Amino acid sequence: MTENLITLLVELKEQDCLRVTGERLEAGEDPHKIVEDAREAMKIVGQRFADNVYFIPDLVYSGKILEQISEIVKPKLSQKSQTKRLGKFVIGSVAGDLHDIGKNLVSFMLDVSGFEVFDLGVDVPAQAFVDKIKEVEAEVLGLSGFLTSVYQAMKDTVEAVKTAGLRDQVKIMIGGGVMDDEVKKFSGADAYRPDAMAAVTLAKEWIGGA
Repeated sequence: MTENLITLLVELKEQDCLRVTGERLEAGEDPHKIVEDAREAMKIVGQRFADNVYFIPDLVYSGKILEQISEIVKPKLSQKSQTKRLGKFVIGSVAGDLHDIGKNLVSFMLDVSGFEVFDLGVDVPAQAFVDKIKEVEAEVLGLSGFLTSVYQAMKDTVEAVKTAGLRDQVKIMIGGGVMDDEVKKFSGADAYRPDAMAAVTLAKEWIGGA
């Protein structure tokens, strides 16, 4: 394929991205390669945002394009692997945070990697995480945050899980623009991971599907 999906997605060429995705699938290409290209493109988009080349509207738009690509690719992925789900993963942006681009990418990569994902969206109260963990008996909880102001919300959510008596049955990882190992220690989470593939790799290690 002469047109590069990575370049098209980085340049936010929505219609070209969707067309090339369809053409590659029709040509019989492994859908996982398309997912990998989309992941690489989103890493570049994220770096452009960090470098002040792209701004919030660009991030939002890239996320919308990614969602459309995922809708095209997912049926092909499920046809290739109808295996038992690796485990249950609850994810969401913590209370006070409305950012979802990174979270959506993590959800997408977890889904196509074989996890049963329960994405609660953005600005999620601590109790909502607790309720969903109980409901689906999740093994892993992913907390996303893009703002320094939600460090406390991260900690409050982990505390709520502990208070509910669920802490021993669920592993908790955090991620997002300003999260790091220091925030992991502050919040009481088990781990911090900087990107979607690192999150998937760790989740597989935790659940034994690596």
